[in-house]
Amino acid sequence: MGVQSRDPKEADTVTLTESDGYVVACDEDTGVASQGKTKAEALANLAEALELHARPDPEDSEPEPATAPWLTDE
Repeated sequence: MGVQSRDPKEADTVTLTESDGYVVACDEDTGVASQGKTKAEALANLAEALELHARPDPEDSEPEPATAPWLTDE
């Protein structure tokens, strides 16, 4: 189908291909991909997937300090 930048000012590129009756949208920068029955659906699904991809991983964050005395390591 083609390659198209989401914003002409940015270098982000989304590749659209068609396979088995579905449109596959892939963000070239992140490697995140999604699909839909139409181009619009594939792009909407890709936008949702990119939003989920951008969320921080809870395992990567620092744990909050314990506020109860029975939860301390002392």
